Amino acid sequence: MKERALSGEWITLDARGEMRVPSNPNIGFIEGDGTGPDIWAATRPVLDAAVLKAYGGEKKIHWFELLAGEKAVKEAGDPLPQKTVDLIRKCVVAIKGPLTTPVGSGMRSLNVTLRIVLDLYACIRPVRYFPGIPSPVRHPERVNMVVFRENTEDVYAGIEWESGSAEADRFARLLLDNFNVTLPAKSGIGVKPISPGGTKRLVRRAIAYALQRGLPSVTLVHKGNIMKYTEGAFRKWGYELAKEEFAESTVTEDDVQEVHGGKAPEGKVVIKERIADSMFQQVLLRPEEYSVIATPNLNGDYLSDALAAQVGGLGMAPGANVGDEAAVFEATHGTAPKYAGLDKVNPGSLILSGAMMLDHLGWVEAAKLIHEAIERTIGDGIVTYDLARQMKGAKEAGCSSFGRAIIEHMN
Repeated sequence: MKERALSGEWITLDARGEMRVPSNPNIGFIEGDGTGPDIWAATRPVLDAAVLKAYGGEKKIHWFELLAGEKAVKEAGDPLPQKTVDLIRKCVVAIKGPLTTPVGSGMRSLNVTLRIVLDLYACIRPVRYFPGIPSPVRHPERVNMVVFRENTEDVYAGIEWESGSAEADRFARLLLDNFNVTLPAKSGIGVKPISPGGTKRLVRRAIAYALQRGLPSVTLVHKGNIMKYTEGAFRKWGYELAKEEFAESTVTEDDVQEVHGGKAPEGKVVIKERIADSMFQQVLLRPEEYSVIATPNLNGDYLSDALAAQVGGLGMAPGANVGDEAAVFEATHGTAPKYAGLDKVNPGSLILSGAMMLDHLGWVEAAKLIHEAIERTIGDGIVTYDLARQMKGAKEAGCSSFGRAIIEHMN
């Protein structure tokens, strides 16, 4: 797409990195693969309707398409054209459907590639329950937390070599010759980098989020009892950041007990920590004790999906990948190619990600309209097949009709 065809204005960043959002921003979208076009077709009208209702025509998004995935291969011969990356940088904010990456083919995930090349270091996954949605737990309404997952480091950094490759053999010899470490023969090898800079910028964003929204705690989730110099260091650097930059507005969980008699001081965010495997029990048994979670990449991936299962599954789980210069909001589920073109799947994840995007723009009134309308729609029993088959008396809706129902429930 040529930029001259766009009728809106570009979002800009000021000297402090703060967004300046015009009333008519150009925002890019990637339809995605498989069911991506279906859920985007249902999502876009919902976002436009919310903006129109909230602002009476004073604000409007000017959408333009970005190519990625299978469509980009067909049209440009590249699953992620450089032009797409450049345009995301230019528009600052974009939204995308799910993208396909073959498993075990040696091709890096397009999602991971986008995060790394755009330095979208924070994967942000809010998890909340909408009344009426079936859940495998007794009290899903107690789940209301936001996961901040580091996005560019850990084993997802993509530094790995295939079993039997010359590179893997060379690295195995390096470990043996220089560190007296013997690996099993023909090991595939991956490297797990976790840095102070990467950790601190994630924890900074998590604490700032909690402070801005008046949330009570940020919990550092790690496996530092085993991986002491990576995940243990994540814990250490997280505490350091809180002390260095938020000393007046945070307090450690230990100090709450030892200094403040077990009661957190008014207005302060409590910095907690939990071992990753223990945290999986905690979010099942005591979810109300956690509001914001900050975690390395792999643990955050597992944990955010497990939390989503408690409140209805990935079909209703929004997500965003955010950096200092760009943000990409996305459906958190896969492409479900067997349902492609059937107008069947749940567009809730992408719609809620769009609401996150509106909130990110500062258009909180429009975001609130979407959340309230979804709650009313589900309350009336109007849901897609994945939820209808679990709900007594539900009125099953297709992908596009679910989107239309949400628009109708904005009134």
